[in-house]
Amino acid sequence: MFAKEIYTKRRERLMEKFQTGKLLFFGNDECGINYADNTYFYRQDSTFLYYFGISKPNLIALIDIDENKEYIFGDDPSIDSIVWTGSQPSISELADQAGVGAVGTTNQFRTKITRLNPSSVSYLPPYRAEHFLKLKAFLGFAVDEAAAHADKKMIQAVADQRNIKSNEEIDEIEKAVSVTADMHLAAMHFARAGMTEAEVTAKVHEVAIATGGNLSFPIIATINGQFLHNHHHGNRINDGDLFLLDAGYETPLGYAGDMSSTFPVSGKFTERQKEIYRITLEAHQKAIALSRPA
Repeated sequence: MFAKEIYTKRRERLMEKFQTGKLLFFGNDECGINYADNTYFYRQDSTFLYYFGISKPNLIALIDIDENKEYIFGDDPSIDSIVWTGSQPSISELADQAGVGAVGTTNQFRTKITRLNPSSVSYLPPYRAEHFLKLKAFLGFAVDEAAAHADKKMIQAVADQRNIKSNEEIDEIEKAVSVTADMHLAAMHFARAGMTEAEVTAKVHEVAIATGGNLSFPIIATINGQFLHNHHHGNRINDGDLFLLDAGYETPLGYAGDMSSTFPVSGKFTERQKEIYRITLEAHQKAIALSRPA
């Protein structure tokens, strides 16, 4: 996490855009692969991270403009979960790290939210199944109507704020981009004729994991670069093939890199490959040159 003062100031800036109402933020939950405790890789909601910085599942945040009060709701770890994971911070400790003064259990959130007029509660467009179900349970919106009730003023206010990156955010983005470049260089140095795409993919993933973060999206590593989102890694690579890699690194704070590269497996372009590569490179450099403030 960043320093708690950063999250406090971010929320203060957001609250300045509203005279009344409640701002609701659902954190993401874990999702079981084949049973409840064998979960997919967990990723917190990006906006929840931006305003509260806590990368833990099953949390809900509420900013009450009328009360001038901020809440984090969630349940402290049970002894059953501690047996598996070891000691975990309490909800109060997590809230303190984010500079939030009020906490409550999930049941206390349910009691509070059901007493509110749904029209006074603003939230961002939901995108996960559990968010749609929670909006139905807590605010009474039908699953197919929940997205339509997302607050346009809140959407605009959050977008305006998050579009401008602070110095600490720029540092995180640069870390992400730097490691992303290392991932691509590792593939170029490692790939050899006779290997499978999967072996190269594993080397790329290794760089991300070894640096302390993870992938920002599933790796595309293929000799069939004509397919835009090819996640199949079963082909064997040979001299004469061009290898397309689309991969990125995400820092532990959730800032991501995203790069694509294409290189010859043999280490040297054929004349035709070189010609096409130069055309693409010139277009890329021209786009960078034109990317300037108006």
